[in-house]
Amino acid sequence: MARIGIIGLIFFSLNQSSLIGTPNVCNGKEANAEALPTIQPAKSLPPFTEESHRVCTTKVCKDTASMIITKMDINVEPCDNFYRFACGNYLNNTLIPPDRGTMSASEDIRIEIEKRLRTVLEEPSLPTEPKAFKLAKKLYKSCMNETAIKAQSRKLLLSILQKLGGWPVLEGDQWNEETFKWIQSLNKFSDLGDLMKYFLQITINTDYKNTTKQVIYLDQASLSIPREYLAKGLNDKVVQIYYRHMVDIAVILGAKREFAEKQLVQSLKFEMKLANISLPDEKLLNYTLLYNPMTIAQLSQTYPSIPWKEYFNRLLPPSIRVDDSEIVIVQVPSFITNLEKLMKETPKRIQANYLMWRVLQNLLNFLDNQIELQLQYLTHLSGTKSESRWKQCVFFVSDSLSISVGAQYVRKYFNKDTKKNVIEMVDDIRKQLNQILQKVDWMDDETRKSALEKAASMTSYIAYPDELLDDRKLEEFYQDLELSDENYLQNIINISLFTIKNSFSELREPYNKSDWRIAESPVTVNTVYAEDNSIQFPAGILQGAFFNNDRPRYMNYGAIGLLIGHEITHAFDNIGRQLDKDGNLINWWSPSTDEKYLAKAQCIIDQYGNYSVEEVGLNLNGINTQGENIADNGGMKLAYLTYKDWSVRNGREPMLPRLPYTPRQMFWISAASTRCEKLRIEDLEDLVIVDPHPPAEFFILGALSNMPEFADDFKCPVGSRMNPKKKCSVW
Repeated sequence: MARIGIIGLIFFSLNQSSLIGTPNVCNGKEANAEALPTIQPAKSLPPFTEESHRVCTTKVCKDTASMIITKMDINVEPCDNFYRFACGNYLNNTLIPPDRGTMSASEDIRIEIEKRLRTVLEEPSLPTEPKAFKLAKKLYKSCMNETAIKAQSRKLLLSILQKLGGWPVLEGDQWNEETFKWIQSLNKFSDLGDLMKYFLQITINTDYKNTTKQVIYLDQASLSIPREYLAKGLNDKVVQIYYRHMVDIAVILGAKREFAEKQLVQSLKFEMKLANISLPDEKLLNYTLLYNPMTIAQLSQTYPSIPWKEYFNRLLPPSIRVDDSEIVIVQVPSFITNLEKLMKETPKRIQANYLMWRVLQNLLNFLDNQIELQLQYLTHLSGTKSESRWKQCVFFVSDSLSISVGAQYVRKYFNKDTKKNVIEMVDDIRKQLNQILQKVDWMDDETRKSALEKAASMTSYIAYPDELLDDRKLEEFYQDLELSDENYLQNIINISLFTIKNSFSELREPYNKSDWRIAESPVTVNTVYAEDNSIQFPAGILQGAFFNNDRPRYMNYGAIGLLIGHEITHAFDNIGRQLDKDGNLINWWSPSTDEKYLAKAQCIIDQYGNYSVEEVGLNLNGINTQGENIADNGGMKLAYLTYKDWSVRNGREPMLPRLPYTPRQMFWISAASTRCEKLRIEDLEDLVIVDPHPPAEFFILGALSNMPEFADDFKCPVGSRMNPKKKCSVW
């Protein structure tokens, strides 16, 4: 579901849509299992030709059947639109709560985790509990203390802006242009835990051509809203909303509206120029083009307007110094060339207005809700209203202190048997991958050998690292962090400084991909393929609709099994295939096999690029989504074939009550059912424009229509929508 890239840290931003979720509901009411009818097979389904089968009558099976039936629309022919067949009633009857942007199976889990974490964080601290747990509770308490935040917020906000040199839109003629130099502002910003990524982004990551060490990466600017919107110009509706928000915030902090409008439109135009000299996502897929090592001496010669050695040394901990020989990986050299030119052409007042706005924009998330215009801005963009304060605070604490929160969660809520059973599934699916790699007829032997080596070298991390159960490890990790339960904004700064120190201290250190400190948080409701050739399945996703120890395996293979296969396939998608078994940027493909791969990938690009999302009048971006689409197709195949082999070894499983579908048919229904999602139109449009994942409907339509096994199981006629004559397949 997700891929870890070069990690950008600091100044966390509350993403309200990432907390979206609610239990399975129909019109806001939980489904009554006994009231649901027995499903009659659609007319296109064949009658059962196999012997009579057992029906599972346990409570888990009954609840599972109810969940499936509640979502289905049996009036839709499965061979016409399997997603609507599996999810039609869910789409028709699900209401999205005001503070949510979407509803789905993963969001159901998130809301349950929210409630559990609230319970954990609101429990009184015991004198004997680990410091890590106390820190999380202090941060939560300071976040919830709205009285203190309200009393301090604007004063603190204006004080911070003053320390950074002042916001010209507020100071007018009093602002001192002579004292402002953007590169020198770095010193003041870094003291507040802000890396000032608004012009350039600096991170520490593994060297893609030598993953035994960690180096400095230099990337293009981080923008306030997606490049795709800014590049459209001032008349774009999202840009208009963003501009009004900038002006409204300036006015509420004391600026004259007319003056703010004139000043900030120039600031906005400057950010548009930054967007225009940045590369779009589809041009950031070739890692070879993004790998441009330079020494600091070469940087200084090539881009002389920036004092690079001073720049990096100011960011690094005092114990680490760089000299002219230090290697820096420049990802988009053209951006720095154009940035130098842009900064020379741009008046300092415009630079400062942009810079201070970006700082202010980040800080607004951590202040009180008296600045209602921030909330109105989010409502205009996403259609959602403000969440409860406790939900905002739970998200922020779990994001900022993920190791502490994750440790508390798994100790209190995680079923240890789940870890063992998922490990078995991962092992079986990896074996299936080996079989596929050995059989594909378009690979030459040498490339196949490298692919098999990469598959065998892949490491997997299930549920949580064992270190989270070790109080001593937690104490060591958090020993340098101090928080109070009163000063929320200072806590934010302390956490940012703590995170910067931890990240930048890794420079030149050997990279250890089994380091427990960099694992995904156990409360994450997601799955991950990391470019060091590892896969992660945190505890958060191993529950709900995705996994249950006590239900038939076809349900688990169609749900979490699909996600396992998806992440494994990422090792061989358009990005993963650029890296070897250790994550090194090495071309291990023969020219002939490479050409065949690209042709197969192009089929996927064209297929998905022709899907039209009627609700927003846009086609999918087949290039930008190709990695996820390749992983979806490969993951579906891996999960299905692995379950098929499992059922041969273990015998046919019982059916679910009131569902007249065979186990193999239920595999497909489980896969689609876990992807049922209802989105607000704003979220759907954003998904189509900027997200590398396609909307769920096209994931199901694309992956299933490419699989002959699906057509066989549902007897879909050739030429039907779910069984087209032309099919795309990479793996």
